[in-house]
Amino acid sequence: MRGPQLLRRLAEGGSVALVTDAGTPGISDPGFLLVRDARTAGATVVPIPGPAAVVTALSAAGVPADRFVFDGFLPVKPGRRLNRLRALRELETTIVLYESPHRILAALEAIAEVFGDTEIVVARELTKQFEEIVRAVPAAHLERLRASPPRGEFAIVIPA
Repeated sequence: MRGPQLLRRLAEGGSVALVTDAGTPGISDPGFLLVRDARTAGATVVPIPGPAAVVTALSAAGVPADRFVFDGFLPVKPGRRLNRLRALRELETTIVLYESPHRILAALEAIAEVFGDTEIVVARELTKQFEEIVRAVPAAHLERLRASPPRGEFAIVIPA
């Protein structure tokens, strides 16, 4: 991590920009560590609004978005993942999750178990060249992603 080096630069009066190609830094992203440390060191942090996958996916999903919950990445362990999804289902609101290409299939299997044949939106590589936004039941998403190895970061929207 280059955090200590960047904090030294700030302490010396320099400027640092935190930029990512995966949405807004610090939103379900380790960039919050640098922001936290910079604030602790007394540095001024100036946000510049940009796209966040959570809002981008939600705006393109065509589902109720007057109320929603963003829950970041699901737990890695299968039992904890299922328990988390069951708790989210009880909220009776639209849910937005993030998932990595290495765990998307396990996440979709768990979503299928908890939400059944509810149509969900799986968005990938939002605002990038290979953007995909697909609405289908979890089983159809699983079939599609098993046929072609998943790439990129995913946002999953489960409507209320």
